[in-house]
Amino acid sequence: MAVQKKTRTRAPGKTAPASAHGGRKEKSAGGSGKPRVSWAVLFWLAFAIFIFGLFLFNREAIGNSIRIVQDGFASRDVPALPPPGSVADPPEQAAPLPPPALLPPETQSPVVVQPPPEVTPPPDITERPPAQQQVPEPVQTPPVELRERALYFTQVDRGGSILRIRVERNLPLSSSPMTDVVQALIAGPTTEERQRGLISLIPPGTKMISAAVRDNTAYLNFSEDFRYNTYGVEGYAAQLRQIVFTVTEFPNVRDVQILIEGRRIDFLGEGIWIGSPLNRGSL
Repeated sequence: MAVQKKTRTRAPGKTAPASAHGGRKEKSAGGSGKPRVSWAVLFWLAFAIFIFGLFLFNREAIGNSIRIVQDGFASRDVPALPPPGSVADPPEQAAPLPPPALLPPETQSPVVVQPPPEVTPPPDITERPPAQQQVPEPVQTPPVELRERALYFTQVDRGGSILRIRVERNLPLSSSPMTDVVQALIAGPTTEERQRGLISLIPPGTKMISAAVRDNTAYLNFSEDFRYNTYGVEGYAAQLRQIVFTVTEFPNVRDVQILIEGRRIDFLGEGIWIGSPLNRGSL
């Protein structure tokens, strides 16, 4: 028997109802698809923001209040200590014993008196004299042997004349006596000799470079300063007489050859000949 399938016809202008599984949803009563926010939610949200702002504004005061409360609880738990210098409760003391006289005789212990310990006196400490330091004996140097030498200086008398004065000196004995005598002559007169009016006309700064004797002639080599005398011709003649008369005191010297810086020159100053050996008679 054939089964006929029923079909429903839709009236014009109406839509079919949505199926339970795949149909379209109906619009909300307001006609919009967005959910609506309640006024109660907005109120509590504004209230929370207000409280949070108030907390931020009074945060320092709230922190101080919390610390005061914590300090109050801490002070309750810790017992107060006595102030410095106060006397604490004394410890419990045992009951005092009765005096020895009230104890029965058998309970009394004999008192033994011990003699004081012997005190040994400290050892006798005497100061010992410091060890005598051995002072080395001074080294005795042999006495210097002296020899009397003749030197010639210059003196100007009241009339202006230049005089030649002989003095005697005790000079140390050495292997070069002529050098020692000429060095003493260049150094000039002593204080006592200057008080007697003696002077030296050898130019200051003069140095003797070398001295030698060959064939009874003394070769004396002087520095360049020997050529410059501020007293003119008479000064040059006087300085040469001082040198020649002093050196010819030695028995093996007959005359003197003057050298300047190792060179033989003809004249000293203005016309004073020194190109050949000089003796006492040539001056």
